[in-house]
Amino acid sequence: MPWLYPSLKEKHRVWAEPWQDEVQRALMEHETVFLEAGCFISPDAAIFAELGRPVRLGPRCSVAALAFLHGPLTLGAGVSVNSRASLDGGAAGIVIGEGTRIATGASVYAFDHGLSPERPVAEQPVTSKGIVIGKDVWIGAHACVTDGVRIGDHAVVGAGAVVTDDVPEWAIVGGVPARVIGDRRDRPLSG
Repeated sequence: MPWLYPSLKEKHRVWAEPWQDEVQRALMEHETVFLEAGCFISPDAAIFAELGRPVRLGPRCSVAALAFLHGPLTLGAGVSVNSRASLDGGAAGIVIGEGTRIATGASVYAFDHGLSPERPVAEQPVTSKGIVIGKDVWIGAHACVTDGVRIGDHAVVGAGAVVTDDVPEWAIVGGVPARVIGDRRDRPLSG
């Protein structure tokens, strides 16, 4: 649970911080990755950032085991990417605002393939418009965000939703294709 890393007790920090330093140093030596202070990267995450397609993680970001990240990709402060989530920036990139949560198995793909009947699928051209996800957004488990989409601050994408159009701030969306089903501001504080 990488999101617990910032709150580790001192007795755990003694071994965890040097271990994370080693994991992060190795990653930055082999890929075009930029990490700010307090990040946690699972050694079992797959992060690919060749030249021209950097991955930038703001302070206190966390990337869980089996997550897949391919640049260009910029994560704001405190973003967490859970296990088996897949983020691919295509050519245009993905930008994610601070405090956003990407749940298990979510897919965010900033590229698409052509569908022309004159060419086999494997030979279709690839396009990329990019994706922007605001701050304090929750992308639910196994949701999919498609190329060209902008998701407003404080929005929630329900589990399994397929987002093909922009999502307004504070909106709760769900379904295939996703549509607005509520507003976070209408939800009472629970707990």
